[in-house]
Amino acid sequence: MNPGRDKPARLSAALAEELLALLARQGRRVPVPVFLCALLLASVAWSQLGGWLPWAWLALVTLVLAVRWKVLAGLPSARRGARDKLRIAATLSGINGVVHATAIGFAMHLDAPGRAIVTIVLLGLCAGAVATTGGYRPAFLAFSGTTLLPLAAMWAAGTGERMQWMDAFTAVLILVYGLVLLGLARDAFQLFERSVEIRQEQADMNRQLREALREAEAANRAKTRFLASASHDLRQPMHTLSLFSAALRMRPLDAGSRDIARHIDTALQALAAQLDALLDVSKLDAGVVPVHRASFSLRDFVERLGEEYVPLAAGKGLALTVDCPADAVCETDEALLGRIVRNLLENAIKYTAAGGIHLRVRAEDASWLVSVQDSGIGIPQAEHQRVFEEFYQLGNPERDRSRGLGLGLSIVRRLARLLHVGVSMSSAPGVGTTFTLTVPQGRATTQPGDAQAPSSAMASLAGTTILVLDDEEAVRLGMQALLHALGCRVELAGSVAEAIERCDATPLDLALVDLRLRGDEDGIAVVAALRRRRPGLPAIFVSGDTAPERLKEAHAVGIPLLHKPVTAEALCRAIVAQTKEGDLHGTGTRRAT
Repeated sequence: MNPGRDKPARLSAALAEELLALLARQGRRVPVPVFLCALLLASVAWSQLGGWLPWAWLALVTLVLAVRWKVLAGLPSARRGARDKLRIAATLSGINGVVHATAIGFAMHLDAPGRAIVTIVLLGLCAGAVATTGGYRPAFLAFSGTTLLPLAAMWAAGTGERMQWMDAFTAVLILVYGLVLLGLARDAFQLFERSVEIRQEQADMNRQLREALREAEAANRAKTRFLASASHDLRQPMHTLSLFSAALRMRPLDAGSRDIARHIDTALQALAAQLDALLDVSKLDAGVVPVHRASFSLRDFVERLGEEYVPLAAGKGLALTVDCPADAVCETDEALLGRIVRNLLENAIKYTAAGGIHLRVRAEDASWLVSVQDSGIGIPQAEHQRVFEEFYQLGNPERDRSRGLGLGLSIVRRLARLLHVGVSMSSAPGVGTTFTLTVPQGRATTQPGDAQAPSSAMASLAGTTILVLDDEEAVRLGMQALLHALGCRVELAGSVAEAIERCDATPLDLALVDLRLRGDEDGIAVVAALRRRRPGLPAIFVSGDTAPERLKEAHAVGIPLLHKPVTAEALCRAIVAQTKEGDLHGTGTRRAT
């Protein structure tokens, strides 16, 4: 026998509360139909016996129903234990049953039809008690027992008429009926109990899922903070090396030294590419990647990518083919879509040893399907979802650095979600892999002319006065070496106080400010302080900080942000763009040399 059933002392708290709530609900529904039944019995008795007794009985029934309704309604919120509250509910059922059973006192003096009406009504009320008590045995027995036993006794005692065997048989039938109702009540309570258990299990599962989700989100935030911190710490020396390397390459060197400088630069670019992959993830998680949707030619888009990657594929002996209808025009962010397709092409070239790679575009309904198909090693079905996870690489347990960090497909998935572009994959070991992007069709548009060549955009920086604020001396010296090689005047500051002092003493054209400084000092606040002294002073953040929160803050103030390590070319372009903007607004103080 299940010890959790029937006995209030053994009921769980949740089950007891649910049962009390059920009794309260049923207590509100029962009084009206029970009163009508009692009114019928009182009317039958008065029509045959007369007098005030039937109406007194009706008044007593009405009083009990009202008290029971009032008490049951307040039981769920009463400051009592569950056992006490259930005992009160069972007691009220017993009182209700006794009051109804007193109708047998005048039923014995009615004729056969009258007795039949009383019997049918009482039997019906006992059947209804299965539902109104939820099958809870103490409450059900308290009402039905006090009603059915006296009723059976009345019929067993006989009516003084002939065919007394029929009266006795009726009494037996009433007892059997009571046993059947008891079985139904037991089943009803078991069903009720199971439904409560299911709801409780569902609530527990939902609670566990919410907790697991919170833990997963906390772990993801902790991972992001760790990656941002590790990326920042790695970018600082990387940035210094990059600056000194760029300055070194600008000096006259012999052939051997130039070769060494070139190898240093190649190694730095490889490491920078891996750090930039971490940065891409941080930017996407931070939600600071802007989307610029426009219609453009897919034919031109894929042909440019083909020209870009044909040499890389040919270096491995692979053929790269491009196939796209001439009228293919889509509408999305061309630059972000390019990052997706480049990641897929790089993966295809990386994991294909022989054969070819096909970049195709075909129409389907109102979309274009852009697919990258290779004849590489393929991906087992069990790994199809895992390859989109961060840092997961198939078949690279030794973490070969030449194969990257395993972030390419993770970035693809994030960018695809950002652009609302569908990504599907079909692959099998030994057959190859096909990634397919679903992009919306666009309207035919006139393509703009070629962008201005970088050489024409790179104005001479000679004579530009630049403040460099960074809390690491090696970074300041590296930046100074590079900017001096470009002909700039450089003011160095290692703290906010030094930066303000340099700003007050020297007319500045631009401030290069580290976003994360020592202690409580903050690059954003520094720029604000500098601009209070020199309104409109152009500024560029140069930082190794990739934390999503910091990226959002920098994005919000509208100041360009360069991530360490910064190449000399990228730094020059940013300085030229900012100083030109300052000149347009009359804020630059650039002097001729």
